[in-house]
Amino acid sequence: MNTPYRHKTKIQIRFKDIDKLGHVNNANHITYFELARVDYFDALAEDGLKIDWINEGVILAKVEMEYKQPIYLEDKIFVYTWVSRIGSRSFDMACSIVRDVNGVEVEVAHGLAVIVCYNFNTNQSIAIPEAWKTLMIS
Repeated sequence: MNTPYRHKTKIQIRFKDIDKLGHVNNANHITYFELARVDYFDALAEDGLKIDWINEGVILAKVEMEYKQPIYLEDKIFVYTWVSRIGSRSFDMACSIVRDVNGVEVEVAHGLAVIVCYNFNTNQSIAIPEAWKTLMIS
């Protein structure tokens, strides 16, 4: 796959994710993207990113998902996540959800999330810390 990526997360499909039609319900794709974003931030923390989730962290401002193919219970699914835009107070995270078919990855959906840096004490957006920007683009 030629998509630039920063991080890859394996997704465990649960039986409860499956709908009456026998495939993963569309709402779960956004949950998979959320799991991958959390995993992405955990990986950055290992690289030195420190986030005070109680006082200053991030909030989700927008999420969108484009569905290309259904996902089934037995599928091997991964989510690639990367930062596709960095602004002054917000950044975009993109994702590509792929199915591994005998070692070949096939994109089944892709999405975009707008993430805003936020001070929970003042209830206001804040500038993205420079240290975050450095880690997100490396």
